[in-house]
Amino acid sequence: MTTPADHAPSGPRIPEAVHRRRWAILGVLMLSLLIVVLDNSILNVAVKTISTPAPTGLGATQSQLEWAINAYTLVFAGLLFSAGLVGDRLGRKKVLIAGIVVFGIGSALAAESGSPGELIAFRALMALGAAFVMPATLAVLMNVFERQEQPKAIGIWAGGVGLAIAIGPITGGLLLDHFWWGSVFLVNVPIVIIALVLMVWLVPDSRDPRPGRIDPVGVLLSVVGLVLLVYGIIKGGELADFTDAKVLATIAAGLVVLTAFVLFEKRSDHPSLDVTYFKNKVFSAAMAAIALVFFALMGVTFFSVFYTQSVRGYSPLQSGLLMLPLAAAQMIFAPRARLVVDRLGNKVTTGGGLVLLAGTLAAFATFQADTPIWLLEVVFFLMGLGMAHVMTPTSVVIMQALPREKAGSASALSNTFRQVGGALGIAVLGSVLSTSYRNGIEGKLDALPPGLRATAGESIEATLGVAQKLGAQGRALVTPANDAFLHAMHLTALCGAGVALIGALVAALYLPGRQPAGQQGDREQELVVAGE
Repeated sequence: MTTPADHAPSGPRIPEAVHRRRWAILGVLMLSLLIVVLDNSILNVAVKTISTPAPTGLGATQSQLEWAINAYTLVFAGLLFSAGLVGDRLGRKKVLIAGIVVFGIGSALAAESGSPGELIAFRALMALGAAFVMPATLAVLMNVFERQEQPKAIGIWAGGVGLAIAIGPITGGLLLDHFWWGSVFLVNVPIVIIALVLMVWLVPDSRDPRPGRIDPVGVLLSVVGLVLLVYGIIKGGELADFTDAKVLATIAAGLVVLTAFVLFEKRSDHPSLDVTYFKNKVFSAAMAAIALVFFALMGVTFFSVFYTQSVRGYSPLQSGLLMLPLAAAQMIFAPRARLVVDRLGNKVTTGGGLVLLAGTLAAFATFQADTPIWLLEVVFFLMGLGMAHVMTPTSVVIMQALPREKAGSASALSNTFRQVGGALGIAVLGSVLSTSYRNGIEGKLDALPPGLRATAGESIEATLGVAQKLGAQGRALVTPANDAFLHAMHLTALCGAGVALIGALVAALYLPGRQPAGQQGDREQELVVAGE
């Protein structure tokens, strides 16, 4: 039985010409990462605009908005398994370029969507390209940096997510203030062109000398299982009834298909997901932590936009600017989190980050319509600080768990759990928000015509839209809508905090503590790849 470290020679393996330009290459990789993450952070600011009726928006319901987000995350997560293998097999540079081209085409089409259905379809096309971009960026990083520099490089890479979180809402707000909603997608196209030019010039190609075969059955099972599971959860929230027979049947079918996926992968000689990696508790704990942090964060980010825009009355641009402290904290602390790991160990660093994240999510349960806005800014900053000390340590553990030749597979696993966690967070916490809001507002809609009651009860934006059409009669709905939403937000925030605390418990139980100075950097190499 061997460890991943046995696969790699002890001496330098990076060609000198590549080593000299490694930081420039990292910059190009971060630009590629930027457009993938930017898209979701921009969309979060635009959801209120897209939910308004034409011509301002598309008149999308809350369920359609969740699918506009989840169409991207589900396709992305479902294809990441094979995307990593394709990059390992055909060459990461080729896959990176092809993925960015598809992403750019999908962005241009999404900008011209004429209905929520078209937007969902083109978002799925964007995800097809993004699925090949994300794992390739980390895989290339692992092949241009020596092992001792990898934690620093991964920290900077993780900080790039913070940069995207900052740029996305601000860019989205500026665009929505001056252009139509589709501009938030069209802005990706010039970034794609710049990234393509720099990639062709700077990024070296690399591949696995012993790649595995593609696993179409595994890919199909994973996508079908995830779609069924998340669709059932969203439908339950839309109906405000998780005991509905169709909801239960859809969720159960998703769980059955995902179980079949795991069993198939376990028996396959060329799996998309090598489930033997998860026999190691440290590796599994790192995966669980990164999934749970995105479950909590994405669900809460989804409702925070409606809090700042619908309840507090801020514009999309102002709402984007309010997210700056979160992004700044992540940009500042993610590259430095490795120093905290060296001093305190993964257990304390990651567990502490998750506890801090849980505290910030719980703080949302105290927010009212007149809460001082500086308190929200403090909470966002601490949220970014907590995330920085979860993302970097877990990414380093995961990426250093496998030999360099398998970098695409390791990156695909990390990003898959991140995206699946985010998709389920939006679905589950979005359904909690939707169900709670509907239950809180339905008693206040009796004065409306029967045909408007169901529509007005879907979300706060739907209620306010109906109120605006009714004029003076509708103004009486504004305060009850705000109250119902705040109650729903408080409940959803506490659910998110509970999920983050579960992640902290997993980190405390299974992640390694501080190692003696002579063993620093070797702990991750103890992760066993069973069967080799």
